[in-house]
Amino acid sequence: MISDRPLIGLLFVFAFCLLAPLGDALVKVVGMGAPLMVLLLSRFVFQAVSLAPVVLLSGREFPTDRRIFGLICLRSLFHILGIGMMFTALRLLPLADAIAIVFVFPFILLFLGRFVLGEEVGRDRIIACVLGFGGCLLVIKPSFAEVGIVALLPVAVAFAFSIFMLITRSIAKECDPISLQATSGGISTAMLLFVWLVAGLGAGLGAGLGVGHAAPYDLTIMLPASERIAWLLLAIGALGTAGHLCMTIALRFAPSATLAPLQYVEIPIATFLGWLFFEELPDGLAALGIMITIGAGIFVVMSERQTLSTQAAKKAETAETAETAEKSTGAASK
Repeated sequence: MISDRPLIGLLFVFAFCLLAPLGDALVKVVGMGAPLMVLLLSRFVFQAVSLAPVVLLSGREFPTDRRIFGLICLRSLFHILGIGMMFTALRLLPLADAIAIVFVFPFILLFLGRFVLGEEVGRDRIIACVLGFGGCLLVIKPSFAEVGIVALLPVAVAFAFSIFMLITRSIAKECDPISLQATSGGISTAMLLFVWLVAGLGAGLGAGLGVGHAAPYDLTIMLPASERIAWLLLAIGALGTAGHLCMTIALRFAPSATLAPLQYVEIPIATFLGWLFFEELPDGLAALGIMITIGAGIFVVMSERQTLSTQAAKKAETAETAETAEKSTGAASK
């Protein structure tokens, strides 16, 4: 087991906050130039192919424990769902808006803690959650008017990534991060190819493979329409792999409650990239919603940190009291 080293965790989270929105920006640049299946395979095949040799050559071991392997499979499923929905949303939504909506995940984690794990949730955090969801709705409203229900996809992404992060934290200290990501990349690739095969059999295998442009949401595998698209797909795979490797390493060294506040740096970075690449800036309503979401989210994660700190102090005090009582009992028996 690895002990917590928060500073290292925070540095890797900051790296993630730089790499992740840049990869998302490149997905928007590709736009309709590649079908969704090609984007997803570019992401996960690169992860598996680039990291598996590192595991083998460095003497690391792939996870073999049945429990951990099962959790990695579940983690990979939610990773695919989250990234697939995010890639779809990015085609139609402004970059900053899409990423800001995803940041309702601290509220979702709080919800899961209360109703799934039975954790206590105070009134202040409930109010912060309501405000955060309100801010999210302000961001969604302008986009919903333009693109319809697709504007809600980032909320579903937040649910998927919340579960993804819970699983990652539960196994991060038991797995080498490179081995974990290599295994996850291989499992995700296998899952995607299975879906493609089933979809291909359903529609006729001849429709499942081709060259050129395709509908953006289909499950076909097509060769890139140009050399430029090919290089962009390679970059998306590299940035996605590096970004999530950074997040996995960060969760290995620090609790998610410690790391979560810094993750909000991703929103202004995404706003800058949206302006730089696409001349997009949130309108007044969306900007207000983003600020409310950030404020409420940071309050929730800071409150969570305070709760964890209080629980740790009580646990230490209880252990100390028990130890003192045991010593007193031993002395009396003599």
